[in-house]
Amino acid sequence: MEEYKQVIVVRKDLKLSRGKMCSQVAHASLDSYRKADGKTRSAWESSGAKKVVVGVGSLKELLDIKERAGELGIPCSLVRDAGRTHVPPGTVTCLGIGPGREGKIDKLTKELKLIG
Repeated sequence: MEEYKQVIVVRKDLKLSRGKMCSQVAHASLDSYRKADGKTRSAWESSGAKKVVVGVGSLKELLDIKERAGELGIPCSLVRDAGRTHVPPGTVTCLGIGPGREGKIDKLTKELKLIG
């Protein structure tokens, strides 16, 4: 059986607080989930709804991954902050990728380090 997962890519260069990062990751997860088709969402949910949070060092890295996800047909969602607390309005904080087939998403994210 093919495994499914979702990956959230967070910009480490913004040095977000843990709480702020958690809220941005939640936005990315939900927004990206909504973009997946029903069959994919169902397969992901029934396989445990695996989520992984990784980091990149810059906006450019994040946007490069988004572009590659689009080329592979993987649903994704950029999160732009409202700017009420930590960062200016419109700052891109993270990217939700998937849910989707694990092997396909790993092509984009397997080299990225987990946020710890």
